[in-house]
Amino acid sequence: MDDATTLDRTDHEILVLLEENARRTMGDIAERVSLSTSAVKRRIDRMERAGVISGYTVVVDHAKLGRPIQAFTEVRFAGTADMGEIRTAATRLPEVQAVFTTAGDPDALVWIRVQDVERLGWVIEQLRRSGRVTGTKTLIVLETWTRHRAISTFGPDVA
Repeated sequence: MDDATTLDRTDHEILVLLEENARRTMGDIAERVSLSTSAVKRRIDRMERAGVISGYTVVVDHAKLGRPIQAFTEVRFAGTADMGEIRTAATRLPEVQAVFTTAGDPDALVWIRVQDVERLGWVIEQLRRSGRVTGTKTLIVLETWTRHRAISTFGPDVA
């Protein structure tokens, strides 16, 4: 499965169902896509082996865990940016959720979750001290909307 063209409409339907609820039973999925349970299992196993399904996850309410503040910090580097430097710093900070390298300005975007603004300032200061950081700009998230079912947007062009 080197590209998306090897997935048929039924594969996409299975993926949508798993995105909605990864704890669905094989029987439930099979009923919804009009296949046998064993056929659904074979398709899921094939997509896992091919890396189309790379894992299963839980959606957590971070506010209820005491980390209600999300922010994105733009990071700029001097000269040729070594993304390994910021990645290394980020892995030491449990508040950092992800690091995205970007084309253009800035060099990286760091997603942060913290319990309060004071801790946010501390995390940003740690990022600034890493490597050759020349500047940061932080945006605090006020509200979030997420498309949890991104693959459900496949249109009629799917085989």
